[in-house]
Amino acid sequence: MSTVYKAAESAKNKSNEKTKDKRINKQRVMMLSSRGTTFRYRHLLTDLEAMLPHAKKDAKLDTKNNLYILNELADLNNCNNAVFFEVRKKQDLYVWMAKTPNGPSVKFHLQNLHTLDELKMTGNCLKGSRHILSFDKNFDSAPHWSLLKELLGQIFNVPKGSRRSKPFIDHVLSFSIVDNRIWFRNYQIVEKNAQNTPGFNPLDKEDISLIEIGPRFCLTPIRIFEGSFGGPTVFENPEFIHPNFVRAAIRKEKLQKYSTRQKNMMEREARIKMAEESKETEASDKRVFQ
Repeated sequence: MSTVYKAAESAKNKSNEKTKDKRINKQRVMMLSSRGTTFRYRHLLTDLEAMLPHAKKDAKLDTKNNLYILNELADLNNCNNAVFFEVRKKQDLYVWMAKTPNGPSVKFHLQNLHTLDELKMTGNCLKGSRHILSFDKNFDSAPHWSLLKELLGQIFNVPKGSRRSKPFIDHVLSFSIVDNRIWFRNYQIVEKNAQNTPGFNPLDKEDISLIEIGPRFCLTPIRIFEGSFGGPTVFENPEFIHPNFVRAAIRKEKLQKYSTRQKNMMEREARIKMAEESKETEASDKRVFQ
């Protein structure tokens, strides 16, 4: 009887070991956008979803004010990270990245966008493959950059054995800081072999090159919050200028050009009028005092 009991216990333990999830990193990302997004921003969201196998795309969010709803949506989708595309005036894109539900979160202004279809680069990679994250050394220069490095690392790092991921590493995601902005690039890892390199030498087998795939964009940090999609401000970028102020300055400059041109035209008409009034007549042309 004891032998039968031991056999049943061992079979039960083996079944528990098979069903147990051995993954340590269980990051999942929820991605969605607001209403009024343009086709370029929608294509960027699709490119990022294809790049991140552990991401889950949700429907568009109707509100832009009550962003705390995103914490509940992430909980319903079993996600502990969230990326939200907030579009203003159908031309300004603000990207929210947050650790749900406790934070922190950061608000970026996205610029210099080029989607995967626009670039048409020669690089290519396997869909669902994992990637290497490359961060610039400037991320260790200040505390807020270190916080952003950790946040970006947890969002863009594909966990080993996650759903839809494949056990290959064939591209690199690069994050670089230039002019207090984060520049994003995606490169394919190309190893030289006889098929892709004419005159291949076996000694060059370890020679590796990078070919850009896309997409590419630039992120300007606006504000870092302690909570998820809100809370006390941890960091605020003093160099950030709102796009509305930039467009207002451009319109003011154009208005100044128009005002200067109108002023010059009025001065020219006044000079022509004065010249016509001072023009010599037939009487003034005669020599009266001969």
